[in-house]
Amino acid sequence: MHSSIASFQWLLYIFTVISSLQVSAVRFKIPRLSPTRGTILQNPEILSATISEDFQTFYYNQTLDHFNYRPESYSTFQQRYVINFKYWGGGAGADAIAPIFVYLGAEEALDGDISVIGFLTDNAARFNALLVYIEHRYYGKSIPFGSREEALKNASTLGYFNSAQAITDYAAILLYIKEKYNARHSPVIVVGGSYGGMLATWFRLKYPHVALGALASSAPILYFDDITPQNGYYSIVTRDFREASETCYETIMKSWAEIEKVASKLDGLSILSKKFRTCK
Repeated sequence: MHSSIASFQWLLYIFTVISSLQVSAVRFKIPRLSPTRGTILQNPEILSATISEDFQTFYYNQTLDHFNYRPESYSTFQQRYVINFKYWGGGAGADAIAPIFVYLGAEEALDGDISVIGFLTDNAARFNALLVYIEHRYYGKSIPFGSREEALKNASTLGYFNSAQAITDYAAILLYIKEKYNARHSPVIVVGGSYGGMLATWFRLKYPHVALGALASSAPILYFDDITPQNGYYSIVTRDFREASETCYETIMKSWAEIEKVASKLDGLSILSKKFRTCK
């Protein structure tokens, strides 16, 4: 009985730590070629007052449909991207070829990502890199059809909202940037997290002539039905805990029975909710 109570108390401690981390994550928002070629670069604007003036915002006249040749496929929309020139070593000349680090936006507006994506700025100075951040279509200010309501109206407008179109958007913008800033020979490294990491991986596979490499963080690129076991995530997390501490692993494994025992009581769920500080 004593060991069971100890196991339960240990699990409470683990969940308390996790809960505090989750609060921090929310507070700091810790975090994925064309029938026509757009060439319009609008006047830059500062993305947000909280973002350094090193980051400048531009819009690219993006093609709606990269894969078909119907009349509507040639429609365009303004896609937002941000560039940080602070560390840029230039792309002209054999001795001045500096890389381009590219953050591929995922399933949210670009605004919340730029200030917390530290990998690019942490490494930019060492490599004299140009930093580029591209917003995913249908998010933020990169909305086709003039408004979010129109873009999400029906299956016809939503049909252009997919990963294949998105990574081709990125390719079009990057080719344009390389041409504009005389960086044709500058190597490109694309970076993304979660869905954005999946996009980075797929981008490297689909457009190896555009990206020399890709960094995919927490990206389940093969986590689909009939490809990987559906308990794959749990197996990996379990292995992580076990590699860190066999005792920790065994304690957590034993704790599930204690949780079920408490949950079976009349007010058990309320007790668990209070102890683990679950959300409402």
